[in-house]
Amino acid sequence: MKPMGPIPPEYAGQRGMLTIAGRTAPDWLAQRDGPVFVYDPAIVAARVARFRAAFPAIDLHYAIKANPFPPLLAAMAELVDGFDVASAGELAKVERLGRPVSFAGPGKRDAELSAALTAGVTINLESEGEATRALAIAERLGVRPRLAVRVNPDVELRGSGMKMGGRPSPFGIDAVRVPALVRHLVAAGADWRGFHIYAGSQALDPQAIIDTQAATIALAARLAEEAGQAPPLVNLGGGFGVPYFAGDTALDIERVGAALETAVAARPAILRDSRFAIELGRWLVAEAGVYLARVVDRKESGGETFLILDGGLNHQLAASGNFGTVVRRNYPLALAHAMGGEATETVSVVGPLCTPLDRLGDRIALPRGDVGDVVAIFLAGAYGATASPCAFLGHAPAAELLPRDHSD
Repeated sequence: MKPMGPIPPEYAGQRGMLTIAGRTAPDWLAQRDGPVFVYDPAIVAARVARFRAAFPAIDLHYAIKANPFPPLLAAMAELVDGFDVASAGELAKVERLGRPVSFAGPGKRDAELSAALTAGVTINLESEGEATRALAIAERLGVRPRLAVRVNPDVELRGSGMKMGGRPSPFGIDAVRVPALVRHLVAAGADWRGFHIYAGSQALDPQAIIDTQAATIALAARLAEEAGQAPPLVNLGGGFGVPYFAGDTALDIERVGAALETAVAARPAILRDSRFAIELGRWLVAEAGVYLARVVDRKESGGETFLILDGGLNHQLAASGNFGTVVRRNYPLALAHAMGGEATETVSVVGPLCTPLDRLGDRIALPRGDVGDVVAIFLAGAYGATASPCAFLGHAPAAELLPRDHSD
């Protein structure tokens, strides 16, 4: 038997039938011929409120790569200060939602730069070459470009699941080269918007985030001094993790917020008029989502029991352990009708795909599950539907549902 991660607190205390946003799991699946993702916007709103309380002087940006479901984005527009996008496709989803937008990511094509410049979006430049192209396109369009510099910092976020700094990287411009580029942008007449400094993601150690944020503020000040320009905005990145696996503990953001408030109050003079932002994705939405699938077969093989679902890694790749994890570990999951029930057997929960990678629960303890039962996989609100190979083997995509989406 192998352990599972902790069920999010909004669901962990439920007994009997699982309810999501006031409706039972079977109700969400009713009249759906296949699995669904359900997102509870009340959980997202509570996360935002908790952030606001912990970081009262910091802007909150939503990195939509975590979950770009349009009804969710519409709800987010009422809660956050801005959106961060990483493609023209993502830009098209948010540009009419009335919030500032910034555009990061290496390899922006000329057409994407043109769309961003036309829309008045802040472009986080990832290289000097991208800066040259952006300035030329802006001149051709007759617009003053809003340009920020994404910095490849000389620090990394300790304990992060994905390190984004402190090493050679396709992301951002090495810190030593940043001041010269800032001076060039200002001399060229660009509307320089500041720095984007992202050191890592999926961190659960509050002290590591505190140390990284302090180092980021110091780096921003040093680069600004060397460039001779005060940044209007310093995007501190994000990195806030959520507890996916056994042994993980929830991040103490109140501790992080208190330390950041102290650091910002003591910031160097060149940053006195700068605003600060934190860019979050999974921390806002991961625990608000549940993936629901039905058991279509129960089988025994070699002394092991398998529950085979009508959906798998084609919908929820991350839960299979094939999205950025080195060692496969179990996401939290449950039989929807037996929340809090006593485990009576060890089973593996797998999807319908013809690959041994399609394993959503590896030798986990559950109450007995049978054909027709519903399995709930938690922490499905981030990097789920759009981060999974939904076209693999020709299975239909999972539906995505939100209580405010009356189309369900």
